[in-house]
Amino acid sequence: MAGQIPQRFIDDLLARVDVVEVVGERVKLKKAGRNYSGLCPFHQEKTPSFTVSADKQFYHCFGCGAHGNALRFLMEYDKLRFPEAVEQLAGRLGLEVPREGADDPRAQARERKRKEGVNLLELSASFFRERLKMPEAQGARAYLEGRGLAPEVIETFGIGYAPDGWEGLKRHLSERGIAEAVQVEYGLLVHREESGRTYDRFRDRVMFPIRDIKGRTIGFGGRVLGDAKPKYLNSPETPVFHKGRELYGLYEARQADHRLERVVIVEGYMDVVALAQFGIRNAVATLGTSTSEEHLSRLFRLVGEVVFCFDGDRAGRQAAARALETVLPLMIDGRQARFLFLPEGEDPDTLVRREGPEAFQDRITCASPLSEFLFDQAAAGRDLARIEDRERYASQVLAALAKLPEGVLKSLMLTELSRRTGVEPSSFAALLARAEPAAQEATTGPGASAPDAGGMPETAPPLGESAAPPGRTGGSLSLVARALQLLVHEPELVARLPEEDDWCPEEEPDGRLCREVIRLLRAGRYRSPQVLLAHFHGSPEGERLAALARRELLIPRAARGAELDGLVGHFRRHRRRRSPQEEIEALLAREKAGERLSREEKQRLMALITELHR
Repeated sequence: MAGQIPQRFIDDLLARVDVVEVVGERVKLKKAGRNYSGLCPFHQEKTPSFTVSADKQFYHCFGCGAHGNALRFLMEYDKLRFPEAVEQLAGRLGLEVPREGADDPRAQARERKRKEGVNLLELSASFFRERLKMPEAQGARAYLEGRGLAPEVIETFGIGYAPDGWEGLKRHLSERGIAEAVQVEYGLLVHREESGRTYDRFRDRVMFPIRDIKGRTIGFGGRVLGDAKPKYLNSPETPVFHKGRELYGLYEARQADHRLERVVIVEGYMDVVALAQFGIRNAVATLGTSTSEEHLSRLFRLVGEVVFCFDGDRAGRQAAARALETVLPLMIDGRQARFLFLPEGEDPDTLVRREGPEAFQDRITCASPLSEFLFDQAAAGRDLARIEDRERYASQVLAALAKLPEGVLKSLMLTELSRRTGVEPSSFAALLARAEPAAQEATTGPGASAPDAGGMPETAPPLGESAAPPGRTGGSLSLVARALQLLVHEPELVARLPEEDDWCPEEEPDGRLCREVIRLLRAGRYRSPQVLLAHFHGSPEGERLAALARRELLIPRAARGAELDGLVGHFRRHRRRRSPQEEIEALLAREKAGERLSREEKQRLMALITELHR
């Protein structure tokens, strides 16, 4: 319902709820003096650093810095917007959330109608689930078993069956006092004007309930079992269901992982469900439409990375080009978009069954970043050794960049375009200003031919990256790796290091990781190699640290502190001030290698690029 929630109600709500109770329902807490402690739900850890204070009604993590009250916790943990978090807290106390300026009778009527519609759809979902257990649903059960779906997955997604009759659901709802006109309004019945007859929209179909972010059924998708058309049928637009806004599987993905960071957008219901069957629980599907800006805006409020999954044929590439157009204006700094192209003739459902979940996860991890897909798409069918083709290539890229919000990503891509074309970055500023009006034509017109469907596009090697970085191969360790190895074996040595970590050359292999380890040892007060390794478990950094931990440290324990002091002294003596160009290339190399730059590093990069352009 429209209207602002009064601050006095929020204050009263926070005074009446217990943050320990709210957090304790989601995190296992133990009494620790006057407070409670547990493993932080916002970062991976093995030793508890997460504290909840009953006195202050506040939570704080000494490892990652997360903190706040009960409302903040619900927003961060359940990924709720502020009004939704208030509604959830109020619901615990049986309170209605007041709204200032919300006494409009029409607004109240709309809200009442919405609730009635959701109740009707939940009743229908229950009907379909019950019919799946009946003898008449043998064909539907056989279909689901043939797709390899376990009962647990069927239950998680609430899959059911619409019987092969004209009035099964209609009779069920009518017996419960629901008027036919309401059933028609919410897309459950079809009304034929010429005869005045109404009948069930979904017949002899496997039914997939479509749920909103709170888990309420708002519509249905049905997969036909016989030869009827269409193969898949969605609910029509209703007061509660809008195809361009909702995503199938989003509620289930968030239930599977409250700390969801990445979402994979696939084509259909069975792709989502099949991936979930194999343990890949972060897939969602659009509902018969292309991915819209509203879809993506909703996703980016919940996660930092979106992976578009397409068939590898020409149609898939064209769909990817449309998705690129849609996502570009939303790519503020900190967000990531990737593009995954499957082998021709495969979809996620068939591929995950043939290759297995690990191989499919590898495909997701190796999906092309937005930047590479944009550059490769513009280069397709062009000979960049020819000046004319290089000009069209640069113009198409600039037209796309004109859609990007101002930020580090835009600056980085301009610098990369300069490297690929040989044109000075400063020359692009005026061209970019002129590219905005022609952006749509340049990226979708005749010159924007799709890349060759025969496999993944080749990419240029990242700036500053070599085939075998020093310190990463077998044999002797680099000096930075030696310092890192000492800290892994003897975490307490961090106390000997200078307060500032600028002695550690961040541009060298292991430099970035060394700084991260130092920061964690100081913030988390880790004194055990096992705890430190557990923090990075499951990541490439964790594998690197584990390799250093397995490697025998030949220096006697008594001499290890002096060894670290010597390494720090060496780095300080040989440190020199890099030129802006060198610093930009070092930061770009790390970004291209897949590392995420910190906010301070992104700001530094922006400042350096601006300085260089001047």
